[in-house]
Amino acid sequence: MKQECVTMLLAGGVGKRLGLLTQNIAKPAVPFGGKYRIIDFTLSNCMQSNMNTVGVVTQYNPFELHKHIGAGDTWDLNKNNGGLTILSPFTEQNGGDWYRGTADAVTKNISFIDQYDPEYVMILSGDHIYHMDYDKLLHHHKQKDADVTISTIKVPWSETSRFGILHTDEHFKIYDFEEKPVQAKNNLASMGIYIFNWNILKQYLEMDASAVSSDHDFGKDIIPALIEDQVDVYAYQFQGYWKDVGTIESYWEAHMDLLQENFPFSLHQNEWNTYSHNSLYGPQLVDENGIVRQSLIHDGCMFSGEIDRSVLFENVHVGKGSVIKQSVVHPGARIGSDVVLDRVIIQEDVIIPNNVNIVAALDEEPIVLSKNNIESKLLVKTS
Repeated sequence: MKQECVTMLLAGGVGKRLGLLTQNIAKPAVPFGGKYRIIDFTLSNCMQSNMNTVGVVTQYNPFELHKHIGAGDTWDLNKNNGGLTILSPFTEQNGGDWYRGTADAVTKNISFIDQYDPEYVMILSGDHIYHMDYDKLLHHHKQKDADVTISTIKVPWSETSRFGILHTDEHFKIYDFEEKPVQAKNNLASMGIYIFNWNILKQYLEMDASAVSSDHDFGKDIIPALIEDQVDVYAYQFQGYWKDVGTIESYWEAHMDLLQENFPFSLHQNEWNTYSHNSLYGPQLVDENGIVRQSLIHDGCMFSGEIDRSVLFENVHVGKGSVIKQSVVHPGARIGSDVVLDRVIIQEDVIIPNNVNIVAALDEEPIVLSKNNIESKLLVKTS
């Protein structure tokens, strides 16, 4: 049963900033990219990085997420030795206490990790869009003889307040950490991807569990404590596309990124696939010239209108004379005739009647249409 590295995939967050998109499902289960769910990217990375022992920690509205993940068959994680295990707070012997933070979610599953007697533990988040070889990260961790390695990426200065910001010396050893600073001193951000020597992490988790003033969070508590104690914490500089889709704006932006001609990866490329069991249908990605950039089979869709720089899931109908621009349309949506939609996210099975105009202003976040708010968003289209 011994495993060199155990992966803990944190997928229990509420995702409040995604508003209606996470009203009924966990953030990692939100549809993405015309075919997938957000968590598919992290699970696919695990599969292709040979990280075969994965504990998926769930909590908020987990039912759709559990159904999607199943036993991990889609990602070849249905193994007898290791494999994928869903770890819910309701299965804990402590009476089913909710996880109090990201660190607490791992602390309450120490027994799960210990059964594999690992040398390393990798912590991942289930709500990011990226392709990454975690085996390279582990190799870097070993090369540096690090106690902790944090994967990092440069983010726009305007977004630094959303992230943990790291300060490193010339050898990339981290000497300071700011959690979501109002005025950041640099823009080197933590990706929320960590590798720990298990003996070190276990020690700090146990100390944190008894700290009354702690938020029991990796970014707020564990990482700062490690750095303050001058533990060997190093940065791993990731080169590639990575997007935290924790807001409506960033979720929409990530879909628009997919439509760029020079987007750094394909969702179904041979060398590093993204896997999902949702559907046999492929994503329908239509660029600004009306060209379908990625499509496999879409027999369930009917397009009679004009589609411009948008991402459509399966079984979507667009009526005659309608114009869909810069939008994301989830499965089963029905869009009537002579409709104009611009910068809109339409949730599953929403019906939009004929002759309406729903447009988000450029200085506003995209509009999310759900069954709960569609009536209030309908505006009669003017000539």
